[in-house]
Amino acid sequence: MAELTAKNTIEDHQVVSSGEWLAARKELLRKEKEFTRQRDQLSELRRELPWVKVDNHYVFEGPSGKETLGDLFGSKSQLIIYHFMFGPGWEEGCPSCSFLADHFEGSLVHLANRDVSFVAISRAPLAQIEAFKKRMGWGFKWVSSFGNDFNHDYNVSFTKDEIAQHQTYYNYQTQDFPREEAPGASVFYKNAGNLFHTYSTYGRGLDILLGAYNYLDLVPKGRDEDGLDFSMSWVRHHDRYPEEKAAAQQAGASSCCGNEGHR
Repeated sequence: MAELTAKNTIEDHQVVSSGEWLAARKELLRKEKEFTRQRDQLSELRRELPWVKVDNHYVFEGPSGKETLGDLFGSKSQLIIYHFMFGPGWEEGCPSCSFLADHFEGSLVHLANRDVSFVAISRAPLAQIEAFKKRMGWGFKWVSSFGNDFNHDYNVSFTKDEIAQHQTYYNYQTQDFPREEAPGASVFYKNAGNLFHTYSTYGRGLDILLGAYNYLDLVPKGRDEDGLDFSMSWVRHHDRYPEEKAAAQQAGASSCCGNEGHR
């Protein structure tokens, strides 16, 4: 298991005068601005992708009952779906997906004011989703695709045969994916009752959704993931880091909610 706290140190890093630092910083700024322009161009190309009409009728189970894909738009014309790795029978959702989910809540009101709805979808039954969602303290909309083909159609769930034959189709190629569930994000547009699939991204394509990683990219140690079994092996559910667990136990012991009679 990966260390929860990075212990690496930085040795013998170059130290210069403030004038030399400023010159180096301006050169990096030039490259940063070039990257920003390239990213803007890439975003424009993403919007110019052709669309695919959605003809399949998907029905999901949500807290208010059954909802179709069209219902998930609410009053908006654009819908972002996060494919959350949480399969039937799992005790909890994927830690890495949970890392992303910790970033969702604050964006929702802003997305809504740009004509965008946001929903998480997992193949786990609704009761599993609701229990885990309550534990994590999240309020974003999260529905179950249990019993329909939505996850498989959008290449984030795989059959046991596909896994056994090393023939899982993920991130636009056939590969050997080790789990029945995979992460991703898909975008849809609704116009005059017609639904269109406009974009999906998987794997490192989800990096852009991770604000914490963007912060880590600013600091001297960066993401500090070299030598780990895999890049996100340090990530835990936010209530499973040692400091958070200890704080929760201490708070429970000193509050009325920590009394067995109130549980």
